[in-house]
Amino acid sequence: MSTLFPTAYFPSIGYMKLFLQAEQPVIEIWDTYHKQTFRNRCQVMTANGVQSLSIPVKKVNGNHTMTKDMILSPVEPWQQIHRRCLESAYKASPYFDHYYGYIAPIFETKFERLTDVNDAALKAVFKMLKIDKEITHTTDYIHEAENDFRELLSSKNADLGLQFPPYYQVFCNKYPFAPDLSVLDLIFNEGPEAKKHILER
Repeated sequence: MSTLFPTAYFPSIGYMKLFLQAEQPVIEIWDTYHKQTFRNRCQVMTANGVQSLSIPVKKVNGNHTMTKDMILSPVEPWQQIHRRCLESAYKASPYFDHYYGYIAPIFETKFERLTDVNDAALKAVFKMLKIDKEITHTTDYIHEAENDFRELLSSKNADLGLQFPPYYQVFCNKYPFAPDLSVLDLIFNEGPEAKKHILER
């Protein structure tokens, strides 16, 4: 049975846990796009605390624009900003040098649509976690589904009801443990143990 997910930019740990547990995960791209969601942003831990990295987008059809039609805004050099932020935040993490090469192309490739960026980011995460998983999109809008995480995982205030056991974070001497950040935080800090942390907890 299919489980519906929103598209997401370097998804959270909770998103990845639910995605990998799902027998047939399907990403919704025919929904109406809403602002201020994780569809175009992720959260990482920096020297200044938790920071949100956001991709600037444009609604080509106004408020009726579907997620699949969202294009990137050329106004802000988001790739340069995100690359510098991640390098600054995680260069001292145990596994940054080992894994950064997997995501570097995302900050060097010219993308047109948000879903293209998010698919590339998710594929990179699969490679880092050594997981063989296909990315499947909806081919039309699905109004109802038994397993539906589209809205829950899009919300910045989502309560997934999941446990997030602490792991080492670069700035743990400065800030308390921050749960459910982007999976990049877990991968850069825990390396090969990241997959186990997601699947077994």
